[in-house]
Order: sequence, then C-alpha cells, then structure tokens
Amino acid sequence: MQLLSPSSIIKPPTLSQTTQHKTKQHTLSSSNMEPLSATKHHNNLAKPSSLHMEAPPPEPSPLRKIMVVASMAAGVQFGWALQLSLLTPYVQLLGIPHTWAAFIWLCGPISGMVVQPIVGYHSDRCTSRFGRRRPFIASGALAVAFAVFLIGYAADLGHMFGDSLAKKTRPRAIAIFVVGFWILDVANNMLQGPCRALLADLCAGDHRKTRKANAFFSFFMAVGNVLGYAAGSYSGLHHVFPFTKTKACDVYCANLKSCFFLSIALLLTLTTIALSYVKEETASSEKNSANVAEEDGSHGGMPCFGQLFGAFRELKRPMWILLLVTSLNWIAWFPFLLFDTDWMGHEVYGGTVGEGNAYDRGVRAGALGLVLNSLILGATSLGVDVLARGVGGVKRLWGIVNFLLAVCLAMTVLITKMAQHSRQYTLLPSGHKEPLPPPSGVKAGALALFSVLGVPLAITYSIPFALASIFSSTSGAGQGLSLGVLNLAIVIPQMVVSVLSGPWDALFGGGNLPAFVVGAVAAAASGILSIILLPSPSPDLAKAATAAGGGFH
Repeated sequence: MQLLSPSSIIKPPTLSQTTQHKTKQHTLSSSNMEPLSATKHHNNLAKPSSLHMEAPPPEPSPLRKIMVVASMAAGVQFGWALQLSLLTPYVQLLGIPHTWAAFIWLCGPISGMVVQPIVGYHSDRCTSRFGRRRPFIASGALAVAFAVFLIGYAADLGHMFGDSLAKKTRPRAIAIFVVGFWILDVANNMLQGPCRALLADLCAGDHRKTRKANAFFSFFMAVGNVLGYAAGSYSGLHHVFPFTKTKACDVYCANLKSCFFLSIALLLTLTTIALSYVKEETASSEKNSANVAEEDGSHGGMPCFGQLFGAFRELKRPMWILLLVTSLNWIAWFPFLLFDTDWMGHEVYGGTVGEGNAYDRGVRAGALGLVLNSLILGATSLGVDVLARGVGGVKRLWGIVNFLLAVCLAMTVLITKMAQHSRQYTLLPSGHKEPLPPPSGVKAGALALFSVLGVPLAITYSIPFALASIFSSTSGAGQGLSLGVLNLAIVIPQMVVSVLSGPWDALFGGGNLPAFVVGAVAAAASGILSIILLPSPSPDLAKAATAAGGGFH
C-alpha cells in the first residue's frame, strides 16, 4: 500500500539518472576538447562513444497525451478507495477478528518499500521494444484485475474448497483473500511508479508541463477517489450485477464484487486507451542508458537499495527533522485511514459484523464521508500555496493542520460517546435487538469530521514532499533519493501501526478509539515539532516545490 499508496507526485530523476546525465555532459565536453584517436575509435566499436550517447534532447509531448496518461490515476485510485473503505469490514465478515485485521494491511507499506524501488530501477533500464514504462503499466493493470477477482470471489472459492457457511471463520476464504490482497498491493505499486515516470518522460524536463502533469494527475486521483467512495456507499449496486449474490456471498459481499467489477472495467479501459495512444521510444537508445548505469558505481544485486540506505549517512539536520515529523504525522493518520468506515459501523452506528444491517449502514455512511473528504481534499490541494502565504510559510501551515488533525481525532471520542448515549434499538422478528441509526446530529457531526479531515490530508499529501525537494536541493543531495528516504518515513510508521494497533485496541476492550487517541497525541507532537524545529525554506524554493505532491498508497 502506496500505502500511501496509497501518491500523486511525479518524481524527479533518480540519483542514478542524475549521475547518467552528468556523465554524458562530462564525456561530451571532454570529446569537444580532444579529437578522437584511432585507438579511441577502435574502442568505441565495443562501446558507444560519448558523442553517440549524447542524443538530442527530447521534445515535450503534447498536453493531450499527458492528460491521457494522467487519467490512469482515476482507475488506480478508484481501486484504492474501495480498499480503504470496504476491505477492513470485509475481512471481518470472513472471520478475521478486529484485533488481527490490521495485520492484513502490512502488505501495503511493505510492497511500497520494496516493489516501487525495484520496479522503478528496472523500468529505467528496460529495453523492451514496447518502451520502458508501458510493459510495467500493462502488467500491473492485468495483475490488479486478477487480484480483484481473487478478493471478490474469496468467499465463493473458499466455500467451493470446503469452508462451512455455518461457521463464523472461513479459513480457506481468508487465505484466498490474503493472497489476492497482497497481489493487489504489489500490482498497484507496480502500476503507479511507471505511470508517474511515463508522465515525467513525456514532460521531458519542461517545468511548465511538469506542473500541469502534476495537476492532471492530482485531479484524476480526486476523480477516482470520489467515484470509488461513491460506489462503496451505494447499497444497491449488486442489482446491476445480480449474479454476484450467491449462497456464500451476502449483499455486502455482492456489492463489493460489483464495485470491483467497475474498478476493473475503468482501469483496463483507461490503461488500454493510454498505452494505445501514447508511444514510447524503443530499445536502442535505452541500451546506452543501461551501459552508463553500469559505469556509475551501482553494482551488486539491488543497487537502488544500497543508494537508498546509504543516503542516510549524508542527510543534513533539516532532513532528519522532516523525517521525524513525517513519521509522527503518519502514526496519526494511519489508524483512521484503516478503520474510519469500521468506526462508523461499530462505534457510531453500534453494529456488529455479520449481525443485522446496522454495521453495513455505518460502513456505507463512512464511505459517503470519504466522498466528502475527497472533495475537500481536492479543493484544498488547489489552494496550498495561497494557504501557506496566508499563515506565514509551509512549515507553519503543516503545523497548524496537524493540530487540526489532533482535534479531529480526539473528536471521534466525543462523537462515539454521543452516539452511545442516544442509542435506540428495534426488536427483530428473531428476537434480537438491532441498533437504530444514530440521530441526525450525530451523523452530521461524523460526516463533518470526515469533511474537515480533507484539509490536513491535502497538506500531508503535498508539503512533506515539497520540503524534501527543498532540503535536498539546498544541500546538494539527489532529489529522487531524498524522496525515497522520505517514503521510508511513511511506510515504516504504517508497518508499526499495522502490527500494534489491533493488540493496543484489544488492551482497552476493543474498538477503534484507543488507536485514534494515540493518533491524536502523535498529530499534536508532529505539529509542535513542525513549528519549532523545522527550518523555514526560502519563499522562492517553497513556491517551486509546492508543485510536487504525494498520496497514500
């Protein structure tokens, strides 16, 4: 998961790419000063000359091609939205206890930390006749479709292989779901990195088009979020695909299947259009890049990881502070991102997984809240630069919204207590009591909380990446490598939260509030450190860097 992510950043060149560029410039200037000898000419039969390596700079692609490639973000983000809103409740329907549900999400940060660097490294050096990025994008899209099939049909396949419907836990369905979920996160990370890299290739270093590409990518991410959360909030979607409801798959499961069918259709349609319309340069020019990569000192099994972890030795104090603030920020965010719809189903609506309709109604209400969250996030993203100027700088803005995040997470306790105090029940024909929906005021408060959280989330998706770009440029470090280090400050806290949040909640009697309270404390701490310790970047660099942005994958 790029979790996180669950990101919308079009990343700058990697360190190896920067080294390649400098190597080309140096060898070209040397060749201009000294004529090629016969010996050098002979050596160049085995190895391309520096003059041959220095190809004319590529021209930026038309804006319509950039927009078509950026549109794939809508298909990717549609699936991420379904993951975040529906899959935590779904794993509990299959019989995984709430305490252990968070462990399923470990695959997101692990795949983000491992898969993205590997895919990025090899896509930079790919010599396929179809291009560097397109094979990875196509493979990722097909893998997403396969993974979604496994997830959607986990209950049916588990029943086919021997799961008993009379038992609460379905071990075979859980195993199939976990395999599909891990494949889905790996495939999403395999798809997103090359998609962003292709956008950067199409911009060809044109800063104006790069900013527009970022804007298009962010816009289509917002579109995918809204569509995905809206689909998850609609309870009658299974009527469009009546075959989805089976003996082993109830209405909630059938709606999940239907949502994923729409996700597959959208992603494959947008990917097919983009890859058919936008062509890449083929192998011959890329082989030279691979030759240069071998000369840049990157040897061994996985050079990208050696560079990444070696970069920690070169970090300056501002970058270390940024990593600390970012880590605390994601400790605050990740419990809510994992369990927001579960909180609505359990605490606000008082439902129990698999019993009655209260829990399902709460989950759908949570998905509606995420639609509102995405709308506010998109609107705020357009005004980050204006907000930063209004409060006196990006670091102060980040600190302020972290305090807002802390207040919102603390308010989940108040909303929960209000819902519990006003809870009313109806008697079912079976004799069981089912909670009625909460009063309109409680529901409005919960939806307002979702909406307000769109503001700090938009800042979280932009300012840390902007500051990483600023600090790396002022210190002379590679921007791509600095952003890779920042990614570790995001995924490692996500892994910690995934491992500890379930047992922590169970320690206090279950529910989601204990993890949310820890998140509120972490958010307040990150706000304090952001304002007090983070250095203030110069206004010009801050303005330039706010074009970058990230996201939860």
